[in-house]
This record gives sequence, structure tokens and C-alpha cells, in this order.
Amino acid sequence: MRNINWYSMTLKYIKSAYLFFFCLLVLSIPAFAGPPYDTDDPEPVDFKHWELYCSSIGTSSEGITMGTAPHVEVNYGVVPNVQLHVIAPLSFYSIKDGETNYGYGTTEVGMKYRFVNKDSGNFQIGIFPLVELPTGNANENLGSAGTQLYLPLWIQKTIGKWTTYGGGGYWINPSAGNKNYEFVGWQEQYQFVKSVSVGTEIYYITPSQVGGNSDLRFRIGTVIDFNDHNHLLCSIGRSIVGNTNLLWYLGYQFTI
Repeated sequence: MRNINWYSMTLKYIKSAYLFFFCLLVLSIPAFAGPPYDTDDPEPVDFKHWELYCSSIGTSSEGITMGTAPHVEVNYGVVPNVQLHVIAPLSFYSIKDGETNYGYGTTEVGMKYRFVNKDSGNFQIGIFPLVELPTGNANENLGSAGTQLYLPLWIQKTIGKWTTYGGGGYWINPSAGNKNYEFVGWQEQYQFVKSVSVGTEIYYITPSQVGGNSDLRFRIGTVIDFNDHNHLLCSIGRSIVGNTNLLWYLGYQFTI
């Protein structure tokens, strides 16, 4: 009996791992974070549940527009309080009155782990390390020339219809001309009605390139729930201090 139970459990986890890596195979720009915002939260997808996104995210600054059109994001609750994550993008890089490049970009994989308030309480803390794989063509500005690693910590608090979360992390960003950098951000959102929430965020990024500048940005956004499985997410913003004239996110989410 013990051998049968062990075999069934092993087969179950092999199937889960296979399904995740299959999505990775069939499925840049910096980390996509908590759609439709750049700041993320510590709350993982529920155990045995899926989040599937088809989205576009981008920036426009000093005559250069870059982003995804589209990217696919898959999140899966592989065990309680642990979420596996992958993003596969089709990326573009366009210079005003110049060339436009389009192709596969940087693949992002990660794992979110909530270690405080594992029962989904009003106060939560978690980590969400990410790896950016250099699968895009760096010569065409469609991805990084080297692997990048992001090590963040996220905190969340819910009070009635208000939810606020934030934190930050450290980017390990090798390759010629790059430098390691930090991200610090905070987001707040309000549930106006059951199906609509509106939020805003502010965040700060230190220079990611030698000789580069820091950037202080804000963004406003909304999430519209058509039903329990179908959701529309969008946001828009720009720099407060910095050169980014436009930030956007537009996406569709399907949850299972």
C-alpha cells in the first residue's frame, strides 16, 4: 500500500512539472511584475490554479519606443503558497524616423513564495526571485546580452476595500555597459464595486547602465472582472523625474 501511495504522489508531481515546462517551451524588457503595475505583490496563485495572460507592455522615451506585442504570461500554483511563473514575449524596438525591430525577446522565469500569513490573511510577505534569460537578439535591442537575476521582497496589507502592497529588490545585471541596480515601489488600489478596482503606484529605479540616469515614475490602472475567469487589465503612466514620456500595459487575463 505504501508503494502505491508513493508511486501516485510521484506521478502527480511529475505531471505538474511536465505541464509547467511544456508551457515554458511553447510559450525584452525588464520584469513584468504584478499586472497591470510594475510593483508586485506577495500573493501567489492558489494551489492547482492557473493564471494566463496575453498582454502588451511598453515605454516611450526620447524618440525610442519599446515593449511587447504581445507577451504570454503563465502562472501556476504548484504547491500551497508557491507559484511558478514564465513569460514569453514577442518584442519590438522602434526609433522615431528610423528602424523598427520585432522578434522573440527575453524569456522570464521565476517562483513566488509567500512565507507570512500563508492562510491569505490581511497582512502578507513573500519573495519572488526572477531570472531573465537572453533568448532575444541583443544586437537588435530585443533582449539582454546576458542572464539577469532579480531578488525582491514584497509586503501586502488589506483593509476593507483598500489593498496596498510594495517593496523592492536588487537586479544583478551583467554584460558590457550594464550595472546592477535597485527597484523600490509601492501601489494602492480600491475596490469600487465587486468587478472593478482602480489603483495607482509610484516607484524608483536606479541606473541600469553605466552613465545612465535614475527614474521616478507613477502609473494609474484598473482591473475589470467580467466574471470569475475573464479579466481586463490596463494602466498608463510616465516619469515624474526622468525621460520616460509614456508607460502602458493592456492585457487580458484568464484564470482557471
